Amino acid sequence: MFDDLKEKVRQLAEPVVAAEGMELIHVECLKMQSRWIVRLFLDKETGVTLDDCTAVSNQLGDVFDVHDLINGSYTLEVSSPGFDRPLSRDQDFLKYKGSKVNIKTSLKIDGVKNFHGHLVDFIEENGIKIVVVEFSGKNYRIPKTEILKANLADNA
Repeated sequence: MFDDLKEKVRQLAEPVVAAEGMELIHVECLKMQSRWIVRLFLDKETGVTLDDCTAVSNQLGDVFDVHDLINGSYTLEVSSPGFDRPLSRDQDFLKYKGSKVNIKTSLKIDGVKNFHGHLVDFIEENGIKIVVVEFSGKNYRIPKTEILKANLADNA
């Protein structure tokens, strides 16, 4: 259900975001007790401003309402990714190779679920997309489908 809603949000939001000269880099849909929270993270070469977020938020609120996307109340949050930018698309993993990352997986991989290391590579083998992360002196091969959350880590 969450993934279906995320995909519908992405399909409706991408053209609006692109028309504003930005890129939709991540979508989150969270079901709270009395409402949904829909979070969109945008980026552009020169950086995302508050005015950019406001313009997209105003347009998308109307688009979502017209398409009756979400049953009941929801809060739409539109922001820039910040220093801990989420990584979810294939191109994100390719773009940030060599960067420090935090990755949480749904299943343990060699006994580990939380990886804090360097993004070594993003490859496809036999139709399976794999994120390679160096953590504690060892390279771990993480199927992308097992990643619950991935973010850039502070490089300081």
